[in-house]
Amino acid sequence: MIFPFVWRVLPGPAWVKVVLLVLLLAAVVAVLFQWVYPWFSVTFDIQDQNVEAVP
Repeated sequence: MIFPFVWRVLPGPAWVKVVLLVLLLAAVVAVLFQWVYPWFSVTFDIQDQNVEAVP
């Protein structure tokens, strides 16, 4: 699992690891919203947000 690996790699006591994990998570979310999702939306042309009813 990735979380135990990240926990072991981060330096410092537990409270420092928690702060670093929160910052890391915030950075990942920011990168996703800033660059990855817009690129994906344009590349795969998913601009249409209509929902069609299934008969």
